[in-house]
Amino acid sequence: MSSHLGVESEVGRLRTVLLHRPGAELKRLTPRNNDSMLFDGIPWVGRAQEEHDAFAAALRDRGVEVLYLVELLAETLAQPAAREQAIDQATSSLQMGETLRRYLSGWLESQSPDDLATAITAGIRNDEVRGGHGLVTSLLRQDDFVLDPLPNLLFTRDSSVWVKDRVAVTSLAMPARARETQLTELVYSFHPRFAGTERIHGWHREHLEGGDVLLLAPGVIAVGVGERTTPAGAERFARRAFAEGLAATVLAVPITQQRATMHLDTVCTMVDVDAIVMYPNVADTLMAYAVTCHQPNGDEGLCELEVAGPEPFLVAAAKAMGIDTLRQIDTGLDPVTAEREQWDDGNNTLAIAPRLTVAYERNVETNERLEQAGIEVVAIAGSELGSGRGGPRCMSCPVSRDPV
Repeated sequence: MSSHLGVESEVGRLRTVLLHRPGAELKRLTPRNNDSMLFDGIPWVGRAQEEHDAFAAALRDRGVEVLYLVELLAETLAQPAAREQAIDQATSSLQMGETLRRYLSGWLESQSPDDLATAITAGIRNDEVRGGHGLVTSLLRQDDFVLDPLPNLLFTRDSSVWVKDRVAVTSLAMPARARETQLTELVYSFHPRFAGTERIHGWHREHLEGGDVLLLAPGVIAVGVGERTTPAGAERFARRAFAEGLAATVLAVPITQQRATMHLDTVCTMVDVDAIVMYPNVADTLMAYAVTCHQPNGDEGLCELEVAGPEPFLVAAAKAMGIDTLRQIDTGLDPVTAEREQWDDGNNTLAIAPRLTVAYERNVETNERLEQAGIEVVAIAGSELGSGRGGPRCMSCPVSRDPV
């Protein structure tokens, strides 16, 4: 077990990672709700679990300690203060009504830590409620959820991101995901594994998602601003990073506000200390605003931000990283293949170490380009895991990496 907690790059040797094995929450997806739950299809849950188990095994085979979010959550919920907070948050919806809220609060309190963790992640349907019947339960359909499931827990990258020895508990923009970071914050607040860890953002803050945060190099952070992370979220994060001495430069990177490019890591990820795999259709147009602070290592409110004019992302990144060139490896060989493999998360790779990365096996041409560039690819199946639009990076939150 690694005792060190902290991450300062995308490619340092991965020691500990936080995953979520698909569970009962995925079985709640139907053709009626999958769009609102942000899935493009109905995954075959058994196969998704097999694929995820193979992903975790590939990491363990290379010396990575794998932590599971719901296991940590159940251990956390053994503590009375954590249980109370989890139940209060789960029953806080204004659509629940007081009659149902009182019943569910009592029922959830009666559950074991394991069963409570399952209930608040898999959700509760109206026809599963054995009491608390009133106007709300009468007017809902029998198969409507009184507590929504959280199928996107699979993508642990989004709900928290480590920067050095601090963790940013993020603020997710989509209503279907809002409760995820509340659960993540419970774990970081109450689980003994993370005792004393300082947090640098929070679920109640401006929207900031982990898929938009790339640690390009020690002290250099890129933050995508688009469908999920807002300019205000990026600014809040930058101010805190400067105040805590976690960054010298933050690159704000506007990205197209559409599902195919929902996060910065859907168009590019680091695969070596000086190499990035990148969707070629945006490589020439992706811009960055370099943000620096005149008064770092102090109160974030006192930091005077200086925002430079836009530059091509690859140029701005190399300049901030102090290197001549950030090598670009394209997704696919032609525009059509590039678009297909970008949609299938060809750019969304997880580096285990410099020049060693995990990628979906289906992105054949992108993986060939990586191999030709000297990057060893650990190819994993993802036909079912990918239905929520996320690759190996999306499915993993590094908790500990070696320095580069």
